[in-house]
Amino acid sequence: MENYFQYFSEVEEHFLQRRGAPLIGSTLDWAQIEIWKNAGIPLEAVLRGIDAAFDKYEQRKSKRHERINSILWCAQAVLTAAEDMKEAAVGAGAKPPSSKSRSGQGFEPQTIAAFLRRNGDLLSAAKFPHTAGISLQPIAQDSVATLRRLAQEVETAQRPSRLEDLERHLTVLEEKLFAALLAATPDQEIVDVRAQADRELAPYRRKMAAAQIDQLQKQYIHKRLLEKYALPRLSLFYM
Repeated sequence: MENYFQYFSEVEEHFLQRRGAPLIGSTLDWAQIEIWKNAGIPLEAVLRGIDAAFDKYEQRKSKRHERINSILWCAQAVLTAAEDMKEAAVGAGAKPPSSKSRSGQGFEPQTIAAFLRRNGDLLSAAKFPHTAGISLQPIAQDSVATLRRLAQEVETAQRPSRLEDLERHLTVLEEKLFAALLAATPDQEIVDVRAQADRELAPYRRKMAAAQIDQLQKQYIHKRLLEKYALPRLSLFYM
């Protein structure tokens, strides 16, 4: 499982290099990279897609009134590059490329256990929204207990085995927290965040499929809520 931050930083660095100018990435930019990462799109495919998007842009006769200001501009080109790589690998009889490295590489038991305990401590200290009839505290407490138990089990095993099972467990915990957080957050706050996401997505809607837009909106809302309440991401991709 490849280091999450390394995937992000290489994509961002390559995008900025091709753009030739500094850019402060938006929440949607990071959400898009996260979607590629979680979908298992190889880093090489993302970099190729970025190059293809910029190459196409640079071939245009007039570029004065439009500039590539977001990674979202490259979304379709990245998907095309990923499909091309997959077809090429199948045609050559090779195994399709993956964004994940050999199981366990770089994931020592002590590192994983520390990551799980740190997230448990952050959840334990978090201040959650209060809504009539909805309480996140029991779910958060159960998640904290589970994270600490998993940390103990990882240390006891003393080997980074069955990372896929652990990742699935963490995904379930995170999804339960998200669902409770969405239910406990006032409707108007969610509406405001969606409206902001829609405004940022507006320039790119013609270049993206409806499913991509829907996924980006969900990622955007999740990320904004996590930032608001200082909650950690539980996936091992965030180590």
